[in-house]
Amino acid sequence: MAAIDAPALGSGIGYRPQFRADLFAHRDRIDFLEIVADHYLDATREKLDELDLLRSHFPLVAHGLDLSIGSADGVDPRYLDKIAALIERIDPPWWSEHLCFTRADGVRIGHLASLPYTWEAIDAVARNVDYLRRRIKTPLILENISCVVRVPGAEMDEPEFLTRTLEATGCGWLCDVANMHVNAMNFGFDLDAQFERWPWDRLVQIHYAGGRARNGLLIDSHDAATSDAVWTLYERVVARAPVKAVLLERDENFPPFSELIEEAARARATLVENSRWR
Repeated sequence: MAAIDAPALGSGIGYRPQFRADLFAHRDRIDFLEIVADHYLDATREKLDELDLLRSHFPLVAHGLDLSIGSADGVDPRYLDKIAALIERIDPPWWSEHLCFTRADGVRIGHLASLPYTWEAIDAVARNVDYLRRRIKTPLILENISCVVRVPGAEMDEPEFLTRTLEATGCGWLCDVANMHVNAMNFGFDLDAQFERWPWDRLVQIHYAGGRARNGLLIDSHDAATSDAVWTLYERVVARAPVKAVLLERDENFPPFSELIEEAARARATLVENSRWR
């Protein structure tokens, strides 16, 4: 069963102010934009005007950073109110957050921390999703993250944990293929052997990005072109599941905008080849 009933959006780019002028000069080459929700939660009038300008020219979806959907002590209601106001303002077909926690005992820890792969963690996510749905009716999709460490005491592996979490919450999946690749390389997982165990029936959106190696580990740094290995995985995923939208993330070391356009065009071509986009 499909995760959510939503329109196909095509091939987009994560919006960053550094390339706003280039974006509008090439808006016929970009199908939609994803905004970082947290950049607009305590926004100035100028930022809100920017948001309205983007919405008037592109379909938008919102991507959150600090909801902390996995926190055992629940979602911060003040943060949720701000997210709800933003979602109401832009009216996206869905919005997304990371399957992780960023707060513990009321303290912001400053990064996306992996949840333990346990039933207790799934129950905490399900409670939080139920709570936020009373405030936000727009469908939520959850993203698999790249992990620095694995929390001890796992009762299942990542594909099963994600599958069980999406079943328990009714959420769709934002599949970050770069994160899948990073985790497989850093922790020695066999993605080929695991591939059919991921929840492809819940897939809504894909993120892809480039990263770098540091001290023998891959880092999901969003500061380089997408690697051949990630492109190969991306193409396999698009062929496997009827994804609604795919998106390039770039946060640092920005290249000429033409290079970002080329990556988005390559991603779109794969959608078209697999009848996922017109």
